[in-house]
Amino acid sequence: MDRGNNKFVSPFIGRPNAESMAAAPSNNFQRSLKGIIAGGITGGLEICITFPTEYVKTQLQLDEKAGNKRYDGIVDCVKKTVKSHGVRGLYRGLNVLLYGSIPKSAVRFGSFEEFKRRNVDDRGVLSLQRRLLCGLGAGVCEAILAVTPMETLKVKFINDQRSANPRFKGFAHGVRTIIREQGIRGTYQGLTATIIKQGSNQAIRFFVMETCKDLYRGEDKSKHVPTLLVGLFGAVAGAASVFGNTPVDVVKTRMQGLEASKYKNTLDCAVQIFKHEGPRAFYKGTVPRLSRVCLDVAITFMIYDNFMKLFNQVWKTD
Repeated sequence: MDRGNNKFVSPFIGRPNAESMAAAPSNNFQRSLKGIIAGGITGGLEICITFPTEYVKTQLQLDEKAGNKRYDGIVDCVKKTVKSHGVRGLYRGLNVLLYGSIPKSAVRFGSFEEFKRRNVDDRGVLSLQRRLLCGLGAGVCEAILAVTPMETLKVKFINDQRSANPRFKGFAHGVRTIIREQGIRGTYQGLTATIIKQGSNQAIRFFVMETCKDLYRGEDKSKHVPTLLVGLFGAVAGAASVFGNTPVDVVKTRMQGLEASKYKNTLDCAVQIFKHEGPRAFYKGTVPRLSRVCLDVAITFMIYDNFMKLFNQVWKTD
């Protein structure tokens, strides 16, 4: 809201004047570019550390009540996976996520940095409303450009492993098979649910993270936040996002599975889950997801903050 004339100004549109456009474009671009590069590196490192918990979460969500239930819980899922496929079985589908996590994280942090630099005040601080909206924008960007195709492929690969006769012989073969049979649309199943999930995820996470940092810094907005404290803030932000949108994550996973064709759309999927499995089904996999997300978000923000600190030291924008 522009208080001078009470006119609403979109938080996603900057308000540059002639002087700032002449003096700052290269610096602004470099700030966003740093976010893209640091985000990409962060995404690759983070997924290598946390993938096993993501694998278990997805397996439990796909283990429908009405069908052939295979697992009695987290421990049972891990035991059966290791017994059937070895420890490497817990990393089945890692290459799919690795290929997607780098651009996903790059888009997320790069877009957030861009939205943030357009909306900070003279002290470099985002208002509460703009923190939420900048995080939302970052989540929507990553959902459309990276997360949806990546998650769809991941779920299809994991689901294929669960079948009696797996069809996919590798990443390239699996992608070719999916596109040949279902077209590009086959990699964009559950787009609506993914946009809702990622948008709400990042809105909550960036809001909590920016708020915690702001509270810690107090009046000194340039005060350095210790890495371990950033990790703690990240864990809190991750937990908040889990309790906020686990039902959406369950629906998204079903919509991206090999049996997604039995659902007419995202709403129909949610209705069928509620009708046949009850409301508790929407919180299936919450425990493994909670542990994964808290660790994931804590690691992500710690790695990202340290790379941005390094870049700011060796890559001057002045």
